Amino acid sequence: MERETTKVTIRLPKQDVEFAKAYAKAHGISMTEVIDRHLRRLRELERHTPSAELDAITGLLPSDLDAERVYREHLVEKHLS
Repeated sequence: MERETTKVTIRLPKQDVEFAKAYAKAHGISMTEVIDRHLRRLRELERHTPSAELDAITGLLPSDLDAERVYREHLVEKHLS
């Protein structure tokens, strides 16, 4: 099924356009496809929401906690006991 399309003109830094053209050529796709794929990926990221489990634990630990140090201390205590 073909999607309806609209032509758009954009202004980008020259080095970005050159990179996009080289990327498209190297991957055998058009500039339109490069931009379309990127926009689809951005839409997917917008739809992604953290799981309920992640929401539940976010912010439980103090931001100044040195988690690596605490974990190392835990391992030392565990294996020396």
